[in-house]
Amino acid sequence: MSDVAHLGHVEIYTDRFEESLDFFTRIYGLKASLVDGHSAWLRAWDDYEFHTLKLTRHHTTGVGHIGYRAASPEALERRIAAITAAGYKTHGWFDDDPGHGRAFRFEDPFGHIFELYYDTRRAEPKAGDRPALKNMASKFTAQGASPRRLDHLNLLATDVSEFRRFMETCLGSRVTEMIQLDNGRVGGCWFTVNNKTYDLACTEEHGRGDGRLHHVTYATDQREDILRAADIFLENGVHIETGPHKHAIQGTFFLYVWEPAGNRVELANAGARLILAPDHAPVVWTETERKKGQAWGLKTIETFHTHGTPPVPSDH
Repeated sequence: MSDVAHLGHVEIYTDRFEESLDFFTRIYGLKASLVDGHSAWLRAWDDYEFHTLKLTRHHTTGVGHIGYRAASPEALERRIAAITAAGYKTHGWFDDDPGHGRAFRFEDPFGHIFELYYDTRRAEPKAGDRPALKNMASKFTAQGASPRRLDHLNLLATDVSEFRRFMETCLGSRVTEMIQLDNGRVGGCWFTVNNKTYDLACTEEHGRGDGRLHHVTYATDQREDILRAADIFLENGVHIETGPHKHAIQGTFFLYVWEPAGNRVELANAGARLILAPDHAPVVWTETERKKGQAWGLKTIETFHTHGTPPVPSDH
């Protein structure tokens, strides 16, 4: 096991808090562990931690921070030592979040804030939410799209190679797939800290923003869940950006929507792909291969390259 166990949670900013909260609970189908006037701590029905999405009232949109759980207290200290030695910007310790214990915050070169923690608070299902099977985090409730767990997020950076160095140094991540552009730049990298195919992706920023979010993703059990979700989104007036369809990279079946404040949210079925080979080499996709579109030929739409949050002046 590496020093970092898994992606723990993502904080999303919204300038339409009530509408975003209604989307993520009633329509998207997450469960609320705690809601106050400023934030909501949400999780999918089989997420074991108190929250995997923190929705925070803000003057704009985007990502507040990204939380990873360390594998042990000792592993946490090792990672902090590596981050400090590498010279990345640090924000120190924070101990004010009800979802977990103290966390060490640091920043990538593009303005995204990360945190590492070990002590955590587990999901606390009430009597009516307790599962019949003790190996599940809580009862499955068919509320909205009802994803099973947090899967990954995608961040934007002007230099994906520099972001790769950050992820490898700070989190011990490895690259499973990547895009090599004709101009020599890396167009995207998909990272993992365990044997999932990926828990975080970084793709090239085509706007003029810093620290921007491309999307956050929760996983469903099967493709049919995503087809059903498309109808649910349609009936509730949610903007469907693209999909349902299948990605070429990573092979996930996907559906992208924009929640009311404009943050991009994905539902994906990652299937059974795991990276078990200890000597796995990154799968490299060329620019020509990517221009062919997704797995079954759907062309990547323009907003997928240009839309991110928070918006920049060139966004429409």
